[in-house]
Amino acid sequence: MEMNEVSEVEAPGTVIDRSGHRISRRSIPENVLKVLYRLHRSGYRAYLCGGSVRDLLMGRTPKDFDVVTDAHPAEVRRLFRNSRIIGRRFRLVHIIFQDQVVEVATFRREPDRAAVVPGEEESEDFLITDDNTFGSPLQDAKRRDFTINALFYNIADFSVIDYVGGIDDLAEGRVHIIGDPDLRFREDPVRMMRAIEFASRLGFEIEKETYDAILRHRTEILKASPPRVSEEILELLRRGWSRGAIRLMVDTALLEPLLPEVYNAIRGDHAPYFWKMLEVLDRTVQSGRRISDAVLLSVLMLPWTIDEIEREEERRVSRMKLGEVIPFIRDLIQPLCARMALAAGTRHQIEQALETLWRLLEPPSDRRSQFRAVYREPFNDALALLELYALSSGRYVDVFRQWQAFAVRVKRAQEEGAAATETTRRRRRRRR
Repeated sequence: MEMNEVSEVEAPGTVIDRSGHRISRRSIPENVLKVLYRLHRSGYRAYLCGGSVRDLLMGRTPKDFDVVTDAHPAEVRRLFRNSRIIGRRFRLVHIIFQDQVVEVATFRREPDRAAVVPGEEESEDFLITDDNTFGSPLQDAKRRDFTINALFYNIADFSVIDYVGGIDDLAEGRVHIIGDPDLRFREDPVRMMRAIEFASRLGFEIEKETYDAILRHRTEILKASPPRVSEEILELLRRGWSRGAIRLMVDTALLEPLLPEVYNAIRGDHAPYFWKMLEVLDRTVQSGRRISDAVLLSVLMLPWTIDEIEREEERRVSRMKLGEVIPFIRDLIQPLCARMALAAGTRHQIEQALETLWRLLEPPSDRRSQFRAVYREPFNDALALLELYALSSGRYVDVFRQWQAFAVRVKRAQEEGAAATETTRRRRRRRR
């Protein structure tokens, strides 16, 4: 890569000119280019930023394209009639096109911290609650989370600007937090989960100081908003890299303060089939098949649920009947779902998936009951969960195949019945 140093008023940054990187405007959506060019021609700086620049440099297709500028939100709003200002803690402009929304942010800097009054102890609460202090491109880069997410693509000359060493970390495959990791993780504990997400998604290693800081501050994750943490856990499971992500969550013990029951059930060699389940899950997701959030969370809870049922059976010295297992599962997972602040609908779907799974493990002998099971709403989630468990543990494989074949026959019969009904309807119309 051909690099040269650029000097700006605020501080120097490394600039990679157009010949030294692989980003092409053909890879950037037309609406995003329209926004960048209008800001630039109106006299403002206009950069593509964050994960989109990282992904384009790696030859990947970005999920989102975000724009950053020195124009304030009100100025951006005046330039684009099809826009609106959103947010309170973090004011942004959404520019609305027919098939896309382009997000535009103003360069920001770290907010000023309150001065410590002499004779008073410094507050240990570093959580950021206000983030609307505008700044320069350098300040904006330094307030971002990881070096690989702090790169800018300048539409003025098609160069890439790097203030924090992100290009080197990208080349070396490192996830490296910007600034003091102890402070940055205390400001926003969810950054620890994001470090794990990027390492798993990109196949990178977490840089040593960043990794050690996660070990030191893992209990800080309890200060983060439970719904936000639960969404991050779901993101780790949804995208096809769950095995590496959950492995890192266990290795760093970051999962322990969040879900100690699950952590104790899967750490070490307690549930070797669980890691195979995640491998099967990742392959399934990567193939394009959609797995519901209820199934994803049920996968995470399954080893613990199985352990608890087995312990209860050992205590009773007898196998639990299906009518006893169902309420036991419900009482077991409700407190955990409440702690994760899951929506009532999601909690109900998890309960139904796990309960129906146990029903499928003991198939009813009469055909009418089998039909009823297939027509129940949670059947598809329970069958997907049974598939993952059977293929990874080697248990109940025949049971899964029987249910799968039966469900296919029922669906085919439904389709044939619907087609016959439609044919009859058409014939009656013709007779009239």
